[in-house]
Amino acid sequence: MSSTAKESDTSSSREFVKQSSLYQEFLAEREEILKHKWLESERLGCDIGFERALLDWIRKHRESWRAARRHQLSVQSAASASPFSNPPVKK
Repeated sequence: MSSTAKESDTSSSREFVKQSSLYQEFLAEREEILKHKWLESERLGCDIGFERALLDWIRKHRESWRAARRHQLSVQSAASASPFSNPPVKK
């Protein structure tokens, strides 16, 4: 296999991962943890670190955040499946 073919396979694998719903969920959750870290660090007047923020966020917010996210995604999915969202194309 040539170097160019290997690079192409690696690139397409990376794109597949970036587009996966699991990776998107990870990124969204990570963003929430980083927001929590910033807010708690500001409140306490010192950097609490990622690990402390992660554990605190999981304990206090993860369940409700996931429920709200599932609801938001199901509403978006239902809206995109609506027959009124994409009107038929006349030929």
